Amino acid sequence: MSGSGEVPESGSPYDYPLDWEADVVAADGATVHIRPITPADADGLLGLHARSSERTRYLRFFGPYPRVSDKDLFRFTNVDHHDRVALIVLLGDDVIAVGRYERLADRDEAEVAFLVEDAHQGRGLGSVLLEHLAAAAQERGIRRFVAEVLAENRRMISIFRAAGYQPSRSYEEGVVHLVFDIAPTDTLRAVRYEREHRAESRSILRLLTPRSVAVIGASNDAAKIGYAVLANLLAGGFRGKVIPVNTQAGTVQGLAAYPTVLAVPDDVDLAVLTVPAEAVPQVVGHCRARGVRGIVVMSGGFAERGEEGLLAQRRLVTTARGSGMRIVGPNCFGIINTDPEFQLNASLASAAPSAGRIGFFSQSGALGATLLERARTLGIGLSSFVSAGNRADVSGNDLLQFWATDPATEVIALHLESFGNPRKFARLARRVARTKPVVVVKSGRHTGTTPSLEGTSPALAESSVQALFASTGIVRVDTVAQLFDVVTLLAHQPLPRGPRVAVVGNSTAVGLLAVDSLLGNGLRLARSAPVDIGADGTPEQFAAATRAALTDPEVDALIAVFVTPVSRAEDSYAWALVDLAGSADKPIVATFLGRDGLPASLVRAGENEVALRGSVPSFPVDRAVAALAQTVRYSHWRSQPVGDFPELPGTEPDRARMLVARVLADDPEGRELAGAETKDLLASYALPVRADDPDPGSDSVATAVEISDDPSFGAVVSFGVSGVPIELFADRAYRALPLSDVDAAELIRSVAAWPLLDGYGGAVPVDAAAIEDVLLRATRLCDDVPEIGRLRCTVHAHSRGAQIENPQVHIRPPSARAEEAPRRADRSEPVGS
Repeated sequence: MSGSGEVPESGSPYDYPLDWEADVVAADGATVHIRPITPADADGLLGLHARSSERTRYLRFFGPYPRVSDKDLFRFTNVDHHDRVALIVLLGDDVIAVGRYERLADRDEAEVAFLVEDAHQGRGLGSVLLEHLAAAAQERGIRRFVAEVLAENRRMISIFRAAGYQPSRSYEEGVVHLVFDIAPTDTLRAVRYEREHRAESRSILRLLTPRSVAVIGASNDAAKIGYAVLANLLAGGFRGKVIPVNTQAGTVQGLAAYPTVLAVPDDVDLAVLTVPAEAVPQVVGHCRARGVRGIVVMSGGFAERGEEGLLAQRRLVTTARGSGMRIVGPNCFGIINTDPEFQLNASLASAAPSAGRIGFFSQSGALGATLLERARTLGIGLSSFVSAGNRADVSGNDLLQFWATDPATEVIALHLESFGNPRKFARLARRVARTKPVVVVKSGRHTGTTPSLEGTSPALAESSVQALFASTGIVRVDTVAQLFDVVTLLAHQPLPRGPRVAVVGNSTAVGLLAVDSLLGNGLRLARSAPVDIGADGTPEQFAAATRAALTDPEVDALIAVFVTPVSRAEDSYAWALVDLAGSADKPIVATFLGRDGLPASLVRAGENEVALRGSVPSFPVDRAVAALAQTVRYSHWRSQPVGDFPELPGTEPDRARMLVARVLADDPEGRELAGAETKDLLASYALPVRADDPDPGSDSVATAVEISDDPSFGAVVSFGVSGVPIELFADRAYRALPLSDVDAAELIRSVAAWPLLDGYGGAVPVDAAAIEDVLLRATRLCDDVPEIGRLRCTVHAHSRGAQIENPQVHIRPPSARAEEAPRRADRSEPVGS
């Protein structure tokens, strides 16, 4: 049987579980494929046994086991995918590991065991198999695993504990008997996420730090892509070995060339493919046979060309992942690592940006070229750059995993056209943004998903995108120019502690423009008025005014505006500003007219001319203030507590689930609940439903709450003040579930109409805590009972509490909760998506 995609014939009464197949990243960053075993895997299993050492076989089978008998081989490979399950790990065509469980008679327990080939031990395959077996077992109604392990097999015992399980132990005659529950817990999820982070981060590190690069399709013709890629690698000063591959030429650009990658005598870490689309499958096959670790496919002609191209792209990914390779692309611009140890420019950019602290990801190849050129023009340095193109494999989520702990990256910039796995993106971004800013420009807000990504990306409603960004602390910008402004400021200046901004400069007119822009962006002017040293002010006066603002405890940030006098050069003023910025703990953004980005006079240069922290960005007034406002909002989000998920007295999850189960038993496709059913469901979570007749009262304010489940993203809650704010101004705020107490408080205060709830015009403020309690209970209900597809209601709030009116609940079969189980393989999606 091939690695994936074909459903085998089976004598089992249960169908072959195709959705148990998965591509996963091992601990060393290489990919492997997991799938259920079939009778056709008999030879592969014998090969695994033959390659395993006597010691490994002894630990697995509790004694010498030199050969597998025909009877055992039949039993090992013929399973029912229900009570007897076995999963194999494939690398290429070889079975390199197997894990299995067998249900104990008439019990919800199963015995579990593993065998990993010696050459692949230490890659985390045992933990991965355990994770996937546990998920499969839960689907089959199994609640606990039992394992019999030789006491001397410490590695196997440690796997269970390292995976987050808490097995009970008993000993008998040198054998350890382990029993543990396999239901998901917060500890298990945390361990899985950490393992996933290390593996996916390592896989990107392998791509960005090659010691040898083969350019397949390298050319002497300056009009061809293969010429540009090879020339850029050489011109960029790549520290490793560069290997041209050309079927015709013996030398390319002065280097010895080889007809295929198979003919290269040395190891090849990274292959960059610039050949026509029709030649790519054969070349990837050669790379697989040669043991190449990663591939960058610049060639177009895949998913962007329609269904046939999408199928070809999926076959390409299947071939690569099955042999441990990650793919960037196809149809991409390339990758760059500015680390002086590598100086890798495997891209179409003729000049790589300087080294810096910003990690940049772009889905679009064409836009990637623009981004790199703009970074170079503005003097902005990058730590690394990846253009994913069609994003067949490597995605923005992989780069988030890598940059989260990359010491060279302090700010993350993403251009996204779509989300491969929005739930995972939200989880990663929420964690990463607590320590490193994540700035995103997302295209398609009004036009939808890019056609080339429709086959690999779920459609996501704009409300879900808003909820995703609001819940994760992501800094969302609308344009590429704003993206550069914000990341440049974040990469070179400290975060502001608050919204109070001082304005210092030598131009009254420009200073007043700055004040207008400050107030328009929700910031506050510190010190009551701008400080103007006058057009004839000296550098010393400029420095003194700046120093006074920076040391003022009532100032959180500074905007320095400067118009170069006719009789003076600007450099001395710039140096004075940079000198102060080097030791300041407050951000400074400048408006030196005619200067954009990081002009040389405002840069604190370090080794290799890298712009250090304390360099002062300069933008036109409106852009400078807008960038500062974004950093103020991000700093506020980061300073807030993460939030708790409080205990909610009076909640009865089992009662709610039983009610929903009865509805779906009668109506499997789901339906709208009747009034009495709705009240009963809400009562199970102590949600206060107002009686039909009483008047809500003149001091009551009606608010609209809706919780809906996006199949691609998960549940989203929206909140707004009913009437004109929503109907005329679409004034709603969104958050993703689960909702913490901090989320609930921020949600109701983030709508523009919040003053109507907080005593506007002398009215009595409503009981905000009561609204928050309703939101927490309603969202907890929807999170605990995923069959609730939509819950919509009016919440009447007054000074003494809040009550629900006109609730509507729609029930339907639950959508897949992708983050609750190991990722199932859909080879149309990136493995790290």
